[in-house]
Amino acid sequence: MKDIIKKSLENSYSYLAYRSLIGNLLEEGKATGPTQSEDLTQYSLLNHKRMQRLDKTIKISEETTATIKSLNKPQTWLVLSEGWCGDAAQNLPVIDKMASLSEHIELKIVLRDENIALMDLFLTNGGRSIPKLIALDEHNNIIDTWGPRPSVATKMVADYKEKNGSIDAAFKQDLQVWYNKNKGKSIQEDFIDILKKA
Repeated sequence: MKDIIKKSLENSYSYLAYRSLIGNLLEEGKATGPTQSEDLTQYSLLNHKRMQRLDKTIKISEETTATIKSLNKPQTWLVLSEGWCGDAAQNLPVIDKMASLSEHIELKIVLRDENIALMDLFLTNGGRSIPKLIALDEHNNIIDTWGPRPSVATKMVADYKEKNGSIDAAFKQDLQVWYNKNKGKSIQEDFIDILKKA
């Protein structure tokens, strides 16, 4: 496991480099990952705009800020993502804003489909759901994991699946509306718990 994590860290992007990668691929009419389709490119374009907006508007609460600033040991937040993923677009800007508040946190992003060995160590209910964050200490030991979405949204998904069998386009739309109203509050609450464990 340590070798897989080490290799993934070597293949990682900073948040800015990840955002540039998506933007550059979109200029070529492409999405991240080996599979290309018009749909994936459209999702990537939508998410690119969503992230640009969130980068400007996301506010980190005083409680989250205080918790992050109390960290006194280095951590790496390694996140599996792809440009076409709606949940990643909603959560990565918040994760980046939180990470930027502490000199002890380094955010590194890897593409899921280029790091399948890592992804398969951190499945969610047997699936390769992203974004998936792995919080590592200075020796690359796992402190905790998070993802693919805030715990409140995870419960919404589970409840909907139980009632309807699967997630459909209508639910995905409702989930985006929830994200827009929540403004990153739920993910911050999840991360306060993670940081307190550290």
